[in-house]
Amino acid sequence: MDKKNALRAGALAAGTTLMMLLMSSPALALTRDDGDDPGSGLSVIETLGLYVVLPIALFLVIAGLVMVLDKSHKQPNKG
Repeated sequence: MDKKNALRAGALAAGTTLMMLLMSSPALALTRDDGDDPGSGLSVIETLGLYVVLPIALFLVIAGLVMVLDKSHKQPNKG
């Protein structure tokens, strides 16, 4: 890829990122809507458990089930 194409791709990526940042305004999240009733926030431990530990545990359980319930057995070499 030559310099011109790399520069063009970088400018396009930067422009797209900038437009996405400008179009999403997080300041509007501070405005309360009618009927909005947020619950209490999560602690650091709850957040880590929910978004880090739980997905890893689910992955390990699913991988373990796949390995245990695998029906394809390796055939011994006949020869």
